[in-house]
Amino acid sequence: MRRFRFSAPGFQAAFSAFVAERRETPEEVDTLVRDVLAAVRAEGVGALLRYAREFDKIELTEATLRVTGEEIAEGAAACSAEVREAIAFAAARIRAYHERQRPADQRFTDQAGVELGWRWTPIEAVGIYVPGGRAAYPSTVLMNAVPAAVAGVDRIAMVTPPGRLQPAVLAAAQIAGVTEIWRVGGAQAVAALAYGAGPIKPVDKIVGPGNAFVTAAKRRVYGTVGIDALAGPSEIVVVADAANDPQWIAADLLSQAEHDPAAQSILITDDEDFAAKVEAAVLEQLSTLSTGEDAAASWRDHGAVVIAPLEEAPALVNEIAPEHVEFALDDPERLADRVRHAGAIFLGRHAPEAIGDYVAGSNHVLPTSRAARFSSGLSLYDFIKRTSFVKCDAESFARLAPATIALAEAEGLPAHARSAAIRLGQGR
Repeated sequence: MRRFRFSAPGFQAAFSAFVAERRETPEEVDTLVRDVLAAVRAEGVGALLRYAREFDKIELTEATLRVTGEEIAEGAAACSAEVREAIAFAAARIRAYHERQRPADQRFTDQAGVELGWRWTPIEAVGIYVPGGRAAYPSTVLMNAVPAAVAGVDRIAMVTPPGRLQPAVLAAAQIAGVTEIWRVGGAQAVAALAYGAGPIKPVDKIVGPGNAFVTAAKRRVYGTVGIDALAGPSEIVVVADAANDPQWIAADLLSQAEHDPAAQSILITDDEDFAAKVEAAVLEQLSTLSTGEDAAASWRDHGAVVIAPLEEAPALVNEIAPEHVEFALDDPERLADRVRHAGAIFLGRHAPEAIGDYVAGSNHVLPTSRAARFSSGLSLYDFIKRTSFVKCDAESFARLAPATIALAEAEGLPAHARSAAIRLGQGR
């Protein structure tokens, strides 16, 4: 864990170097992913079954690759009533939030008499990657599938590593509107969604988080299909004053640290005594967390405490451009309104990031690794696309044609110019 003091000589250079540290994908990961993608593209389902044996130590057949409707129903029914109710509660809130994002189609006639406009249509087929291994992630299913369903996506294909499918994940898939589930994970799952493999038909876009192999695969298939983003390790910045309970703030920091040893948690405060209390609370809580090993590694290797005037916090947050930032203050908007670069902002002492992960309604799929400088979190807009309209009659065309001809000729594109000029009777 690093400590920075705003008043210390060389603070800005040291802090900027810390922020700029990258957690890059090892070259050997990208090389393996390239080979896996090529194999699935060439061999199809045979490669998927081979990789299931090699990587997952599970014997599958083409017939058992797909999770049947009966399996989904039985698994969902095995989910406890309490968790199923929580999933339904979260799904309803996520659905309501994303329904408000729906944009309107528009047609209008401008001063030249040209009719213009646009129309929004849903993507036809979307693939959702749901991680396995470390934990079951019903929230990942909800955050990816519910906006797709709200958008009107016809086919929502979920892939997840083979093994026992958790009842909560199946219940979430059932509630969210997932149309098919496949037992395939890793780079080979991304390849199957991008290129198709036997019974798995290709999709138009792939969304959802995964490990370094999944992220590298998404990078390589982009262009063949769309992707949501290249997800990195989780991040949180907590801006807090001494009026907070140190235990609360420690829990918030660890809520991201427990995701992954490469996750990052940063505290910004103006009170050194409070910072020391939070650090002590972090160590105390680590000793009781079942995820303590990963969280401890994250806090040790990538965590930080920054002692700085709170007025400087927005500038520091903007430099970090974090996935999540909490302003645990009495008047959080005063500082938060100056933040331009963050995936999601949590306002006040009773808005921990954890509620955003599950039930607030906003999406928890957010930009990481400083991508908040230029991108946004997952939304309805990731599952729809815009088509433009242009309609001219003879009179409005005549108003636009001379400038069209002039620009086409200036660019050395005579066929473009002729396409307009010929309609004016100016040559063949």
